[in-house]
Amino acid sequence: GGIGAGGSLFDTRHGTRRRVGVLFAAVCFIATVVGIVFLAVLLIDIWRDGASRLSTTFLSGYPSRFPSRAGIRPALVGSLWTLSLTALISFPLGVGTAVWLEEYAPKNRLARYIQINIANLAGVPSIVYGILGLALFVRALALGQSVLAGALTLALLILPVIIIASQEAIRAVPNSLRLGAYALGATRWEAIRHQVLPQALAGMLTGTII
Repeated sequence: GGIGAGGSLFDTRHGTRRRVGVLFAAVCFIATVVGIVFLAVLLIDIWRDGASRLSTTFLSGYPSRFPSRAGIRPALVGSLWTLSLTALISFPLGVGTAVWLEEYAPKNRLARYIQINIANLAGVPSIVYGILGLALFVRALALGQSVLAGALTLALLILPVIIIASQEAIRAVPNSLRLGAYALGATRWEAIRHQVLPQALAGMLTGTII
C-alpha cells in the first residue's frame, strides 16, 4: 500500500511538473510571437513612410541644402569603411587574446589580473572611449578626424566584448577534442587551429557582430 501511495504521489508531482513545463513553454512562445509581431509592425511602418523617398540619387548623392538633391553617400561609404577597419583590427586581436588566456596563459595572479581588467573594460561607458580616442589617436598620434582614428577607437570599445565572447566560445569546446588531437600526435597549436577554433568560430562571430 505504501509503495502504491508513493508511486501515486510521484506520478502526481511528475504530472504537475510536466504541466508547468508546458505552460512555461507556451508563455515563452507567446512572448516570442508578440515580440516578432511588434517588430514586423515597426519595420512595415518604417518601410511605408520611407520607401517612397529611397532613390539612387539619395544613396549616391552628396549632402545639399536642397532636400530634393541631398544624399547620404559620404556617410554610407564612411560607415562601411569604419566598420570594415574596426572588424579587421579588433577581431584578430580579440580572438588572439582569448586563445592565449584560455589555452596558453598560466593560471596565476597575472592572468587573473588581466581577466578582471578585461571584464571591467567591457563595462566602461562608450563616451570614455571616445575621449580616449580623441586624446590618443586624433591628437597624440595626429591621425586627425579620419576613418582610421574612428576605427581604432571603436576597436578599443568592442575589444573586451569580443575577448569575453571568444573565451566563452572556446570554453564551450569539449576537452575531448583537444585530448583526441594530442593522442594523434598534434601539437597544441595544431589542436587549437584544426579543432578548437572551428568549433568556437560561431560564438566568436556572434561576439564580433554584437
